[in-house]
Amino acid sequence: MRVALHTHGCRLNQSETDAMEAALVAAGHDIADGPEDAEVYVLNSCTITHQADADARASIRRAKRRNPAVRVLVTGCYANGDPEAVAAMDEVDGVLGNGEKDALTDALSRLKPAVAAPNAFVQVTALKKRTTFTALAAATPRRRTRSLLKVQDGCNYRCSFCIVPQVRGRSRSLTIEDVVAQARSLVDAGAPEIVLTGIHLGTYGRDLRPRVRLADLVAAILPVLGPKDTGTRLRLSSLDPHEVDDDLIALVAEHAPQVCRYFHLPVQSGDPQVLRAMRRGHTAEDFAALTAKLAAKIPGVGIGTDVIVGFPGETDAAFENTYALLRDAPVAYHHVFTYSIRKGTAAATMPDQVPPAVKAARNKALRELSHRQTEAFAAGFEGQSLDAVIERGRGAHPMALADNYVRVPLVEGRPSVGERTTVDIERRDDSRVGVGPA
Repeated sequence: MRVALHTHGCRLNQSETDAMEAALVAAGHDIADGPEDAEVYVLNSCTITHQADADARASIRRAKRRNPAVRVLVTGCYANGDPEAVAAMDEVDGVLGNGEKDALTDALSRLKPAVAAPNAFVQVTALKKRTTFTALAAATPRRRTRSLLKVQDGCNYRCSFCIVPQVRGRSRSLTIEDVVAQARSLVDAGAPEIVLTGIHLGTYGRDLRPRVRLADLVAAILPVLGPKDTGTRLRLSSLDPHEVDDDLIALVAEHAPQVCRYFHLPVQSGDPQVLRAMRRGHTAEDFAALTAKLAAKIPGVGIGTDVIVGFPGETDAAFENTYALLRDAPVAYHHVFTYSIRKGTAAATMPDQVPPAVKAARNKALRELSHRQTEAFAAGFEGQSLDAVIERGRGAHPMALADNYVRVPLVEGRPSVGERTTVDIERRDDSRVGVGPA
């Protein structure tokens, strides 16, 4: 069959799409670029907000409009969270839960010829306390240079704004031996960079026996990456501030740039009352202390964060606390989210919801601050050389992605896309450097 795959949401979803695509190819199927050229359209969906659900429905309907004969199979978090609603859509032929993604190739045989109102099958297993780790082998992506390696899934936390634990289950980890084996296969395939990813990466290994830490995993992967300056780089995806320990910091400091000098640390708020209402595991003081330590111990480190504006009960004073925290911390980038009510979460029924106009103004203020910090951070590397992986970019020139997430459009030379190299940073009138989220 010719199968088109489309991903919504987080990097973990993308890593699973890469793995499903590789499994389909291994089983003899062909990969199409879009639904108009496919027999089956697979949507790997997100459900982090109600808008994400709406986006999934829109993608499903759009695929069917482009190709009325295509059969539609929906997986991912929206499929797991509300399988009945997804299956009730006239356009949908099958629904697979997150725990069934490894059964995608078998599910294709269950799809019936497309009809006006198909009777969709539903294969979604309840995410119980002892859910197993879904075995999806990491794969090198067709269109991207960096390979995503899923090492952890699920979350045991209960942040009041988040629906993810309900659709991903409890935290579970891939063993160090299995991670190392998958990392080795990606290195052998020529991946210039591997990104360790998970729903809650900082809790990696807590469920394993014997219990291990993320630092132990990084140390185990290092020997398979090849030479420090020319082998494969290793990057960490998001970590909660209270989950970054001294051993992990020391590993990054010692092995940079092969272990990328970048930490993405979702703070969500800089106000103590809002953080308590969010049920976060850190304080603003924790974040400030950690970012200062990282900047001191790892020269040139890039630090990004996530922040939510307009959370219920966020007063003007509370927002100012957040603004001041981010302004004064050595942060290069923050991804700003505007809070929206998510049914099924504790925050949805909290009082003191913030008016939309106020939320929009706060979002704008933080995005402008982030832009200034990004420019200032990147400008600090003018005249220096940085370790980089060459990406395709969006304009006439390829883009170099440095280990600390400085992005540099290449205006001279034509290195190969996917090559790991060293780039000299210069400021030019027609080009700008910048950073973005890991």
